[in-house]
Amino acid sequence: MEREQLADFLRRRREAIRPAEVGLADGPRRRTRGLRREEVAMLAGMSVDYVVRLEQGRSSQPSAQLLVALARALRLSDDERDHLFHLAGHRPPPADGTARLARAGLVRMLDLLGDTPAAVLSDLGEMLAQNRASLLLMSDLTGFRGDRRYMIYRWFTEPEARAVCPPEYRELHGRRLVADLRAAAGRRAGDPEAAGLVERLEAASPEFKALWAEHEVAVRRADRKTLLHPRVGPLLLDCETLVTPDQRQELLVLTPADDETRERMELLRVLGSEEFPAGTADRDGR
Repeated sequence: MEREQLADFLRRRREAIRPAEVGLADGPRRRTRGLRREEVAMLAGMSVDYVVRLEQGRSSQPSAQLLVALARALRLSDDERDHLFHLAGHRPPPADGTARLARAGLVRMLDLLGDTPAAVLSDLGEMLAQNRASLLLMSDLTGFRGDRRYMIYRWFTEPEARAVCPPEYRELHGRRLVADLRAAAGRRAGDPEAAGLVERLEAASPEFKALWAEHEVAVRRADRKTLLHPRVGPLLLDCETLVTPDQRQELLVLTPADDETRERMELLRVLGSEEFPAGTADRDGR
């Protein structure tokens, strides 16, 4: 671990970011160049004291998880993120397989979308990053571990995961999830992560096994879906999915499909960050 260089790098990256780039107000009384340390701490979900110690070269070695949080908070590019890992004495995340970090450009787009719910997912359905509007809609879905990281695994193994979908659409939605995974697994031919996920799902869920045997394939780019929110009721949403060139990550954008949903989403913003039942939102909110 190279403490002095790590401290200098973090300090310079913090000073290089304009508050507006991360969705913060840039008021006339701001004297700090770039972000304040407390703002980085808030964005990264860590204490201000720890950010201070990192920038002063007095901290213990940060974990890979903390580095991921700092990379997101500071909007680091892929190269900058890898450099951060090297300075902290860790091996950077692999470039192949399912990316565990949302691409910096996609995270910036989340900030720019403001009050429009948006999220970044892997091609296997792992939630990688969400903006605040998405958190209000679906809660934080980035903290699952193991196979529960994948929405499709929760859908077929945890009954409560289906609560956000109207009962009359659940069979269709499950079928679509399987068809989407089939397409991703096909693109990842020979990849042990995709193959292992399918194998474990077949063992855990007879329903999934039966649907997988039908060999349906479909990649959704646009969809309209009703989401059942526990605070404001049903929301009819138009869902657009933008895919990176390598098809490993997706940017999902959710917009109200009618006036009633628009009004309910305004109400949700007023209510603020009410906790959405953990593990009940689906792969992409669609």
